Amino acid sequence: MQIRLACDCNSCNHLGVNGRHRKTLEAVFGKPTAATLEWARIEALLIAVGCTVVEGRGSRMRFVHGTHVASFHRPHPAKEAKPYQVEDARAFLALIGIEP
Repeated sequence: MQIRLACDCNSCNHLGVNGRHRKTLEAVFGKPTAATLEWARIEALLIAVGCTVVEGRGSRMRFVHGTHVASFHRPHPAKEAKPYQVEDARAFLALIGIEP
């Protein structure tokens, strides 16, 4: 799989994306939407593609990439992301130019 980046490079090693991140990206963009994807994997992917994490109160968090911001709540008590969270992560990744 090749990740299409906003910077139009053919390698994403400079962003710190590894094989696990690639698998997570495939799961995020997969249809039907994954219901068993761990939130920590999505968070790690967003950080690997260059997002900055801004912690909020409680389980709130924001990911900032350039001028784009996505707000999420960490799922609790379960560690799996809800399908709507996966869809929101998919939309944010597409917005910043990251697609499988």
